[in-house]
Amino acid sequence: MTLIARLRPGFVAALLWLAAALPAAAQFVGGIDDLPLMPGLTDIPDAGVVFETPAGRIVEAQALTGGQDQAQVRAFYDASLPQLGWEKIKSGQYRREGETLHLEFPDGPVPTVRFRLAPGP
Repeated sequence: MTLIARLRPGFVAALLWLAAALPAAAQFVGGIDDLPLMPGLTDIPDAGVVFETPAGRIVEAQALTGGQDQAQVRAFYDASLPQLGWEKIKSGQYRREGETLHLEFPDGPVPTVRFRLAPGP
């Protein structure tokens, strides 16, 4: 039996153990690398736009909501965003360091959430 054949089962076992031991990588909203994507949402990569302006960045991104309803999505971001320095202005609207974030739920055949980030008071 070759050395590679003898090492293969141990190598596979080590890889499986390592994969189980490491936490899942956090996912972020497309174009907004410091805004977490709620578990259960799926980013739509080609649906977003990103602009850099002298006043700040303008980003629009969308995600499929899957089985999550608006209340669940809002509750997740209401709980998560303050930990990241965001202040809730009103339902679905947050402010941090000269930027305003809006969560919107457009009507359409597929349930989505739209994230709009823009310079603002």
